[in-house]
Amino acid sequence: MTINFTAVTAGIRLSEQVAQQLAAEITAGRLTAGMKLPTEVGLAEQFSVSRTVVREATSRLKSLRLVDSRQGSGVYVSSSLPATPLQFNVADRDSRLVAIQLFEVRRALEVEAAGLAAQRRNTVDIARLRECLDTGVLAISFDDLEEDRRFHRAVANAAHNPSLVKSLEYVTHCMFAAMDMPRAKAGSGAEFAAQMRLEHAVLVSAIESGDHMQARAAAFSHIDDQIRRICGSN
Repeated sequence: MTINFTAVTAGIRLSEQVAQQLAAEITAGRLTAGMKLPTEVGLAEQFSVSRTVVREATSRLKSLRLVDSRQGSGVYVSSSLPATPLQFNVADRDSRLVAIQLFEVRRALEVEAAGLAAQRRNTVDIARLRECLDTGVLAISFDDLEEDRRFHRAVANAAHNPSLVKSLEYVTHCMFAAMDMPRAKAGSGAEFAAQMRLEHAVLVSAIESGDHMQARAAAFSHIDDQIRRICGSN
């Protein structure tokens, strides 16, 4: 069976677009269990991307247990497909709107993570959060939010719920994919970094004190402020 794929376009992360098209064919049953995917070169030509992008996309599908690699043979649709995995389609839509919607999903998860962290954190967790505050103050910018991701990962880890950590990682991954486009800055330079650090510091203080209600309120306010920054950017 021959399936023709559509070339991807700039805007949303290319590997995410490729993975979404392949996943759609698998979940719709057009690529069936045990079927071999086109070669890496063939997929690269159809999608008009590099082989590196194709490898990133297939790696994403492997993490979802939709495909398997067979040494020296190629990549095949998994013979025992999992239940339809949670997926957010960030392509072919207004990227800012999608980012805001994913921020709203993330807000619910972050609030719960913060509350649990306040109840379950230990001395190692607090030390890690304090370290994130100290190292992230000069590194955070709207164009490079890796330090922000590191901080929120530390909050989630302090909740000691691996499923919550994985859920947040996935939502955050999709959110950043939606934001991977030319965009106006919702904040800039030292002012943006200082505001982010202040919001982070309030959250850490609530977690350290063990006040789960205050921690939840701080997390809600922090993510809500980020949504407003995106809505207010031009």
